[in-house]
Amino acid sequence: QVQLVESGGGLVQAGGSLRLSCAASGRTFSSYAMGWFRQAPGKEREFVAVISWSGDDTYYADSAKGRFTISRDNAWNTVYLQMNSLKPEDTAVYYCAAYSGPDYYTPESYSYWGQGTQVTVSS
Repeated sequence: QVQLVESGGGLVQAGGSLRLSCAASGRTFSSYAMGWFRQAPGKEREFVAVISWSGDDTYYADSAKGRFTISRDNAWNTVYLQMNSLKPEDTAVYYCAAYSGPDYYTPESYSYWGQGTQVTVSS
């Protein structure tokens, strides 16, 4: 079992930065690739980024490329999402999740989810 708890969300002005954290508990954390998704009101859950179990491979949604960076610290059982140059369209609840496959960009490929943290970007 893996338990995930997100933190670091909040209100930020456009152009600003936030760093989200996802703290994991359980003995199998390092076995999972970890992803970030987001969901705005009335919208489908959207893939943002994913990182391999080792941290050596990352993939990003087009909306995140060049602005967001996913990283992990297995010693602390934590995955991060550094978000720079934030835009109002980034406003959403952000979720971290543990990947099980096969498709990294779909929520159905993730076995465990956190409760989410709200990110609001003002213009």
